[in-house]
Amino acid sequence: MVTINNSELEQVDKFRHLQSTLRERWKTIELFDNSEADIVVIPSLSIDQRELQKIEGCEHYEERLLFSLMRLRNPRTRLIYVTSTPLHPSIIDYYLQLLPGIPFSHARNRLLLLSTYDSSLKPLSEKILERPRLTERIRQALRLEKSFMVCYNATFLEAELSLQLNVPLYAAAPDLQILGTKSGSRQIFAESKVPYPDGSTRVWNQQDLAVAACELWERQPTSQRMVVKLNEGISGEGNALLDLKPIMDVAPGQGSTAERVTAISDRFSNLRFQSKQETWANFAGRIPELGAIVESFVEGEIKRSPSVQGRITPTGEVEILSTHDQILGGPDGQIYLGCRFPADESYRLELQQLGLQVGRKLAEKGALERFGVDFIAVDKGNKKWDIQAIEINLRKGGTTHPFMTLKLLTNGRYDLSTGLFYSQQGRPKYYIATDNLQKDRYRGLLPNDLMDIIAHHRLHFDSGTETGTVFHLMGCLSQFGKLGLTSIGDSPQQAEDIYNKVVKVLDEETRSDNYDLPLFSDYTFPVAWDGHSY
Repeated sequence: MVTINNSELEQVDKFRHLQSTLRERWKTIELFDNSEADIVVIPSLSIDQRELQKIEGCEHYEERLLFSLMRLRNPRTRLIYVTSTPLHPSIIDYYLQLLPGIPFSHARNRLLLLSTYDSSLKPLSEKILERPRLTERIRQALRLEKSFMVCYNATFLEAELSLQLNVPLYAAAPDLQILGTKSGSRQIFAESKVPYPDGSTRVWNQQDLAVAACELWERQPTSQRMVVKLNEGISGEGNALLDLKPIMDVAPGQGSTAERVTAISDRFSNLRFQSKQETWANFAGRIPELGAIVESFVEGEIKRSPSVQGRITPTGEVEILSTHDQILGGPDGQIYLGCRFPADESYRLELQQLGLQVGRKLAEKGALERFGVDFIAVDKGNKKWDIQAIEINLRKGGTTHPFMTLKLLTNGRYDLSTGLFYSQQGRPKYYIATDNLQKDRYRGLLPNDLMDIIAHHRLHFDSGTETGTVFHLMGCLSQFGKLGLTSIGDSPQQAEDIYNKVVKVLDEETRSDNYDLPLFSDYTFPVAWDGHSY
């Protein structure tokens, strides 16, 4: 069970005092987005490392914040990006060459890349704190009065690093992270009057979980399925489905409460886990560590999983950034695979309003920066949807980097009245994005191989037409055959066509009988211009 001790409370007070300087420095959204600044990017995945390992290639997910390099399109911005292990130079070159109107060398001179050279499975922030010389190197590189820090999620590790650097962190304080858990989300939904499924508060053992499930069944006697969730699971990997159909002989109105509790407890060993490697023995052992909830399974013939993203500015304003229809997979469609932007027009404006309600409640409690809210939408016919909130993400989620890629590449604007994003030329933009384009046949492709394929087949993003594909998670490709991409078009169909073309080309280029591949060394120098071999 997680508790906050006195030293952590003292740390939070110091952290909040330092963070308050953001409010004085940037009084409007425009100033914050466009002013001269030194940005420290710490893409540490400071979440339970055992849960994180359920995501294949998780050690490369520090690359998901590389969209931040596009902030270098502002010639007055300098950026420090720290990773556990060094990034391949061609990946960095790829992002910098996307910047419209900025000479490559000018952007590169304003970027400092640092690494801990530590691939162990612990959060990057912890690795940095273990290296005081690296911390000092970061601090000395900064103009402290113009600096702020961003991260994937904020824990006491990021708070301590913020304090050691004397740089304010633009993120929700660590003591507020509970609001982004499954149980904390339900609390915020209740307080902000946003509809959400019936379910339990957080429990800490198997017996209490069975009791909570029994109480939920008695409130919802027609239920046939429930969802059991670890309180701090990510991307749906900590979810499991409890099938009640085999124990209908003890359903409400038939068996006793005691019989129901026993029957449910016995069914736990048959939970249908969304993560391929999960077992009940492991899951049960995590409950006393992370807590768990049980929630009604939202039934419906036609269901979608939309989401809304927003941010809370240093001055406490709530800004809606985007809506998406999420692409889910796994045994029961609960694992995040990708997204389409924007969400369906029949409910995207309602999502915005619900997002504002949640954001304002979070702002009341002192939260800052990104938040996302995931929903389940059930088609009721005649373009009417029953929308229920599922969880809050108080971090940069899977929809953050695609949208920020679009925004930073086009310098366009999101229109609240339509829920559409418009380029500077006034064209609405659409995209389909994924973190999970994964096939065994892609294994062994190096970043340079991918660059060859992109160039040969013209798969790159075209800044003239503002269409094409932006790739990410390139470090996952060789070992895991996994890649991320955002395919941007002027219509939903064009975005999907661009995405499908990428998949078709990669499939063709990795055919077992396709040996006629151009080599990097065939048409460029095998060493960098500065003489250092890559």
